Amino acid sequence: MGRKELNFLELLALLKERIGPPANLMVVLATLESYGFQDEDAQQKYGYRSLYALADSLFDDLTIRKTEDSESLKRDLSKKDKLSLYPVSDYMWVKTNLFLKHYPRGLFYLLPIFLQVAAIVVFGYSLWAYLSFNIIQSTAVVLGVILGLVISGGFIQVIGHQASFYWHNEEFAKTERVIWQLLKTAFFGYLCCFLIIGLINFIFSFYPTYFVGVVSMYSILIGILLLICAPFHTIEKRWVISLIISLATLFAIILKLYTDLHIYLTHWLGISSGIIAGLVILQFFFKHKKKSKVQKDSFVNPQMIVAKNYRLFVYGTLLYILIFTDRILAWSADTGITHDYLLLYEKQYEIGMDLAIIIFFLLAGVMEYAVASFCRFMNRGQEVTKMKDITAYNAQFIGIYKEHLIWLFITAIAAAWVVFLLIDRPWGYYAVFGEPLPSMSLWVCILGGVGYFFLAWGMLNAQYLFTLKQHSAPLKVLILAVLVNFITGIAFSRFISFEYSVLGMLLGAMIFAAGTYLQCMKFFKTLDYYYYAAY
Repeated sequence: MGRKELNFLELLALLKERIGPPANLMVVLATLESYGFQDEDAQQKYGYRSLYALADSLFDDLTIRKTEDSESLKRDLSKKDKLSLYPVSDYMWVKTNLFLKHYPRGLFYLLPIFLQVAAIVVFGYSLWAYLSFNIIQSTAVVLGVILGLVISGGFIQVIGHQASFYWHNEEFAKTERVIWQLLKTAFFGYLCCFLIIGLINFIFSFYPTYFVGVVSMYSILIGILLLICAPFHTIEKRWVISLIISLATLFAIILKLYTDLHIYLTHWLGISSGIIAGLVILQFFFKHKKKSKVQKDSFVNPQMIVAKNYRLFVYGTLLYILIFTDRILAWSADTGITHDYLLLYEKQYEIGMDLAIIIFFLLAGVMEYAVASFCRFMNRGQEVTKMKDITAYNAQFIGIYKEHLIWLFITAIAAAWVVFLLIDRPWGYYAVFGEPLPSMSLWVCILGGVGYFFLAWGMLNAQYLFTLKQHSAPLKVLILAVLVNFITGIAFSRFISFEYSVLGMLLGAMIFAAGTYLQCMKFFKTLDYYYYAAY
């Protein structure tokens, strides 16, 4: 291990003992200046371009790894010895451990989705679905779920980003404050959206009033449930989400089996039970945190939250619009069915897309692993890389990125095989619906599955960019992808047939993947600059 790396660890241990977890970067910089450090010292003794860069790196270690003691620093020293002998991309044992840890974790976080599928197979019923719904009921429920996802998508992104910032700096009071502020804002946003929708429907009479009421109830309840679950990602208690959804689903199934309540009411009461459970657990958790650590000032500036996160809000909203636009276009294309309504549920199209999205779900584990691996090697690499080796450092991450893409392709092939078995084997689709998959649904499933692969690829690229606060680049690409999705979907569904709206989703997802891929290549070539600029 080089002398400069050893000097860095010694200085880190000194600052850890002297100031502990710093409140901000300026505290670290001021402490170094009080010791008489100058830019020349940072360059000669530690290999950093300036004193500010050295302070920035120290601040990162002191805040992110603040729980390490002197013994763990010694273990870190031995790791750095290994890191200095081999290039970052050659740690196959580290990569294997990361994959085995994070891929199953990514799938586990989708347990609520798999639980809903299992409930449908066994009971013909889940927390927000029922096989015996007629076409009007199906339209109301699924449209409500889609609106709930779209409206909550932006708020979920903001909660994840802003609350995570405070959480990782152990500012638990601010974490709680920003979560409650955003939840209240989201609820107010829901009410405004559906007041506007209700007013428009009252003027133009697109649907009966009761229909809009059902859509609104499902949308608001689903949206609030998702928003209540979102903070558990931030506070690293994601298993609570599975617990909440499991309890809510069980309660709804009990109501359906043992009461005479209308299906709508069993759904609404089940979802409400999940919301209440989430609120209780969230409050209990933060009360425990308040007892375990003295809190700082909890004031959070709302204008600051908007200024820092509006791009993420738009990204989260547009992402769900990209996912669901093709379905809305397909439902509204067949005027022979929808002449009395603005749009109606297309069962065969929906079945095809529901089967296709399984591919996306099975790719979630790869995305979880890839981002964790990228952050791990990026942080480790910058600690041991000398200024003269920056080009090699950046090139290593292009190699890591390509390895992640190989995993994405391999997993996509395996996921496609799983979907094929569900379609082809008698224990799959036929066992649930009592009939083979319609040819139209098969066509939609194939094209939709390819589209979801490109969507996962684009989302993975966006996550790489988000790690170093590059929010604008993926948002611009996503806006273009949504426009392509809508324009081509309209053209194909109106001039050929409604099921061809899936081509709009496919082309939009391809644009999203290709555009973010080019941004990532630019990003990786100057990764050291973006790392420095972000922190």
